[in-house]
Amino acid sequence: MVPVIEVRGAQIPAIGLGTMTLKGDVCVEAVSTALKMGYRHIDTAVYYDNEAEVGEGIRKSGVPRDEIFLTTKVRHSDLGPGDFEASVEGSLKRLDLPHVDLLLIHWPNPDIPPPVYIPALCKAKRNGQTRHIGVANFTIALLEEAEKIADEPIVNNQIETHPFLDHRTILAYCKGRGLSVTGYCPLGRGRIPGNPVLARIAKTHGKNEAQIALRFLVQEGVIPIPRTATPEKLKANLDIFDFMLADSEMTEIRKLAEPNGRIITPPQSPKWDS
Repeated sequence: MVPVIEVRGAQIPAIGLGTMTLKGDVCVEAVSTALKMGYRHIDTAVYYDNEAEVGEGIRKSGVPRDEIFLTTKVRHSDLGPGDFEASVEGSLKRLDLPHVDLLLIHWPNPDIPPPVYIPALCKAKRNGQTRHIGVANFTIALLEEAEKIADEPIVNNQIETHPFLDHRTILAYCKGRGLSVTGYCPLGRGRIPGNPVLARIAKTHGKNEAQIALRFLVQEGVIPIPRTATPEKLKANLDIFDFMLADSEMTEIRKLAEPNGRIITPPQSPKWDS
């Protein structure tokens, strides 16, 4: 059974399936298989162009909808008046569902300030299109501004997190504010396997390097959403709640962070917190 993170009225399973780049039948099968295996948290987005497949995978799994925590996102290019509302309606139509559990702003837009779209995000919650709202790729300054504007609770900030990126500043802020953090790219886009530090720690616990990286994030207070369509890896990624990393091991893994460890840097990226 996957533990649940309770925050501001939301109950978010402590690990999820990321679906970026999963397309067609591969996506349908990955979502269905993951849910049958015990996953209860699925993450998608308009940008991923797979919402219809995610919805189909949910239905194919046979898992009751009310047991699943489903996230989707509004693109930075759709944050303007009218565009935001159309994006949300389009997502629900493609998913073939009346609502999602978490609706996020996918990226901030330097040309569209939060006062334009945060009220629309809150309205989507009041309209019943989403049970909870949040943001992604927001810095401390952007989070502070969003929370001042929002008249509904923001429950989550989804950001890049993995052992090669120092995320302590934003994590500490979110923890202090009572916000949950979802971590994308938790396995560093293929950099985890073979890392000597992670390999040594993995051997100690009878796990693999990916499981150590995911467990590290869980103990940091992050909800990782690793992406895979391979049943064996789906199962392994879920099997991280039966052991604990020691404080010394956590410290050792934190030292893997690099000055230029960030992987995802699109043009709309904000000025990241140091």
